[in-house]
Amino acid sequence: MLDYEIFNAGDVVLQSGLTYRNARLAYKTYGTLDAAKSNIILYPTSYGAQHYDLEWAIAPGKALDPTRYFIVIVNKFGNGLSSSPSNTPPPFDRARWPQFTMTDNVRVQQRLLHDVFGIERIKLVYGFSMGAQQAFHWGALFPDRVERIAAICGSAKTSPHNFVFLEGVKSALTADPAWQDGWFATSPMRGFQAMGRVYAGWGLSQAFYREEEWRKLGFSSLEDFLVGSWEANFRRRDANDLLAMLWTWQHADISANELYHGDLAKALGAISADALVMPCETDLYFTVEDNRREVALMPHAELRPIPSIWGHRAGNPAQNPTDAKFLDEAVGELLAR
Repeated sequence: MLDYEIFNAGDVVLQSGLTYRNARLAYKTYGTLDAAKSNIILYPTSYGAQHYDLEWAIAPGKALDPTRYFIVIVNKFGNGLSSSPSNTPPPFDRARWPQFTMTDNVRVQQRLLHDVFGIERIKLVYGFSMGAQQAFHWGALFPDRVERIAAICGSAKTSPHNFVFLEGVKSALTADPAWQDGWFATSPMRGFQAMGRVYAGWGLSQAFYREEEWRKLGFSSLEDFLVGSWEANFRRRDANDLLAMLWTWQHADISANELYHGDLAKALGAISADALVMPCETDLYFTVEDNRREVALMPHAELRPIPSIWGHRAGNPAQNPTDAKFLDEAVGELLAR
């Protein structure tokens, strides 16, 4: 049996102008919604992640405490549980996937909260990486509905350098011979291997590898880590879904809509939520400097970098208790103020 629910969103007109028919948004809830409907925490998923991968952060006594808050993990479009290339019928399956933007995702998420639970205001949008990008989008698209944002290792707009990094990841995956006519008919094993090794050099810092921090994760050699962690993680997913999520990431921009017409400063200035923006000091593609420029334009935002050598992975430290404690204390403070 499934451990999650499905919101049937019907026909969704996307920013591209195409209509995705019978859209399905997968979500899972934790805790109980209070009578005033004031204790909601929304937790969107990150790249390649499904709600199972994020549950470690939810527990009694933690900042994301299900005994105090009603927490909703929402699976973004393209992740294999919500509508994705891998589960979409013709004619919009595989290479004809119509592409969901972050704005498309967040607008359907807003409908989910309103239509299913009657929720009008959110206490906190908490997100890591692509989840953080969705948190920024929530703040800009629905400024009167979001009280707090915790944006961890993510940005309001994907930077040019981040875009180029993802071009390398995409090229590694699509170099596989299984890539034909704009989609994968079979699983690209060599593509997954190449993608994992390219990504491994970006996802963690130089110091992480120099200090052999991978040993703390139970790996016996660097090669063991590359195969057992990076290659294995990507092989869990459908390759076409990974490409769909990558496209959404590359085109993330809170100002790319009819509200702001590409004016990023205006979109950032419209975010009225109390925002805690937490890049990692050693993240190689969601950098502290990019967040510093964004925070400077937000009226109620604090920049609090994570002091870690774990690079991008410091933002989702399921196996890193030091960074997990830093994040949990910071988010707990945000919720309390």
